[in-house]
Amino acid sequence: MVSISRLKSRSWKAMVGIRGNTAYVAAYRNRLASWRKQNTIVRVDKPTRIERARSLGFKENNKSIVVRVRVRKGNPYKLRPKAGRRPKRMGVKQWTYKLSDKRIAEGRARAKYSNMRVSGSYLVGEDGLYKWYEVVLLRD
Repeated sequence: MVSISRLKSRSWKAMVGIRGNTAYVAAYRNRLASWRKQNTIVRVDKPTRIERARSLGFKENNKSIVVRVRVRKGNPYKLRPKAGRRPKRMGVKQWTYKLSDKRIAEGRARAKYSNMRVSGSYLVGEDGLYKWYEVVLLRD
């Protein structure tokens, strides 16, 4: 006997993994298009992946919320120095964060909602430019 959470998790993985089913792909693309127009940090009424949110401690009460955070993919930009130096010492290329995109999203949510603590996060979508994470926050 398979639990409902397991079935929902499988359906989410199938939706993301299947490229041939046009209904899933169209819904996914429409969702990403609407998310692109929103702000970087958006409070969500209901989590996109309810089984994953509940496994991280989300409950439908006033002590837990879900926030969707947009993170830019790839390495960060570093401005080119104006003072003269040889190109090797410019420090513009091969500049990376020490944190993963997931940790960056959690940190941004923690900074905006400082009265709450981060329980966890999970990936809900990505396109060529951005990744979206849903961060579960619990009130202390």
